[in-house]
Amino acid sequence: MEVPLQTEMVELVPNGKHSEGLLPVITPMAGNQRVEDPTRSCIEGKSFLQKSPSKEPHFTDFEGKTSFGMSVFNLSNAIMGSGILGLAYAMANTGIILFLFLLTAVALLSSYSIHLLLKSSGVVGIRAYEQLGYRAFGTPGKLAAALAITLQNIGAMSSYLYIIKSELPLVIQTFLNLEEKTSDWYINGNYLVILVSVIIILPLALMRQLGYLGYSSGFSLSCMVFFLIAVIYKKFHVPCPLPPNFNNTAGNFSHMEVVKEKVQLQIEPEAAAFCTPSYFTLNSQTAYTIPIMAFAFVCHPEVLPIYTELKDPSKKKMQHISNLSIAVMYIMYFLAALFGYLTFYDGVESELLHTYSKVDSFDVLILCVRVAVLTAVTLTVPIVLFPVRRAIQQMLFPNQEFSWLRHVLIAVGLLTCINLLVIFAPNILGIFGVIGATSAPCLIFIFPAIFYFRIMPTEKEPARSTPKILALCFAVLGFLLMTMSLSFIIIDWASGTSRHGGNH
Repeated sequence: MEVPLQTEMVELVPNGKHSEGLLPVITPMAGNQRVEDPTRSCIEGKSFLQKSPSKEPHFTDFEGKTSFGMSVFNLSNAIMGSGILGLAYAMANTGIILFLFLLTAVALLSSYSIHLLLKSSGVVGIRAYEQLGYRAFGTPGKLAAALAITLQNIGAMSSYLYIIKSELPLVIQTFLNLEEKTSDWYINGNYLVILVSVIIILPLALMRQLGYLGYSSGFSLSCMVFFLIAVIYKKFHVPCPLPPNFNNTAGNFSHMEVVKEKVQLQIEPEAAAFCTPSYFTLNSQTAYTIPIMAFAFVCHPEVLPIYTELKDPSKKKMQHISNLSIAVMYIMYFLAALFGYLTFYDGVESELLHTYSKVDSFDVLILCVRVAVLTAVTLTVPIVLFPVRRAIQQMLFPNQEFSWLRHVLIAVGLLTCINLLVIFAPNILGIFGVIGATSAPCLIFIFPAIFYFRIMPTEKEPARSTPKILALCFAVLGFLLMTMSLSFIIIDWASGTSRHGGNH
């Protein structure tokens, strides 16, 4: 059943089931694809995508089959990164109330920016972030979007591999019951991260389509739910403050309770102050908080590919998926940050799992949590690599058909570069801070807003209409956020303040 061309241009986006305006040139005319009417093809051939290759974007050349629930899993997994491990540290440097306000604001703004992306893609029938940039600003817009996606997702993958580098040696050390770290290669994080990249991540990253990785999303999220449950449980079993030799209790829970009672009897005023939560805090480390939280909600490069693979897609359905995913992650983020902070207070480290090693390095529950988090981040790396590879192909090989050789070489090259970055990066906070302060505001705030302003027809929404004014304000907010965060981080570095200095 054909729909009038004008309606299709505004309301529908191709997934192989519909034939819409402005996009037949990027939809293959074979297999189960509908052959276009010659008159319509002639009209559409004059569109801005006239020079686009017939296979682009390659993830729209099949019929979307992903259910609503599986799409929520996929998008939630894209949102849920290693940022959750840094949120307790963020809360320690903002206070509970300020943290909740910032987290709520970033979640709402992320949902609004997805709304702008979906509305823009609906108008022009494009479901690739880089092509929205091309539609709005030509080649510079396309390159800017591709560069931001590349930086953002390389930062994300770096943080995931950093967790593997730091946590996997501890897991192996605990399994082997070694109290002291040895110099053996199987305890060396640098060797282990390369091994995991080659044996597990690379084969998954060589999948041609994102949908093949869908079932791993549910398992990955289950691992993070287990992490959250363990963090809540530990809040009620870890004494505050920690006694000096507490990590020698080796999981003896009766002994832990005795130590906890002794500590409570001997508690001093300073210790009581240390174990009191702060509701509003500003210090030199607060500058890292907004970038870390913005990084935690970035899923925008994955939104359009997930939209593409959705069964019976519509903007409303995809917005519901986005809102539900953000809401679920919002709750998990807040609970993990709150209970992580209330366990260690100002003693929490930028990587939450490391802080638990102060309690008991041989704790079976924490060992299981470490394995769960390692599994989750390992399975997420290939999903995050997908948009980066596409962005690189858009920048370097825009008119080339699919090639397995190029597909494999880009994945190998990316993983090699990221492994080098992780091995030589000083700490995970530097990765969160710098990448989050630059590419995340672009992808969440600036690009969706300015793309929407340029793409939305003026006859439908004049330049001075409320939605476009709001979009411009949204872009300005993103620019101010980026400038402020970078300024704070540069000042912090210039003053020589380390992430553990002064306040810890």
